[in-house]
Amino acid sequence: MWLFVLFDLPMDDRKARREYVRFRKRLLEMGFCQLQYSVYARPFPSEEAMHPYRQEIRANLPPKGAVRLLPVTDRQFGKMENYVGKILQENEKAPRQLMLF
Repeated sequence: MWLFVLFDLPMDDRKARREYVRFRKRLLEMGFCQLQYSVYARPFPSEEAMHPYRQEIRANLPPKGAVRLLPVTDRQFGKMENYVGKILQENEKAPRQLMLF
């Protein structure tokens, strides 16, 4: 599963810009990668593993602006078409998982 975080935050004053930077930095610390400006995603092995991250994002929501959390299956993510200009690019791959016993 993938969790997408899509957001549109105001940046009209210094305080709002600080909130934007704080939110974006927290997403990066949580292992999300930037797909586009204000669109971040992270793979998870299951929906249950995603749950604490969704709670963490909710706890760190900025006071203003719009934030959307969108869970997507690997299959749905794989059907996404990614173009740079008119050239079709390969989608990001979920990292290989190392299992320790």
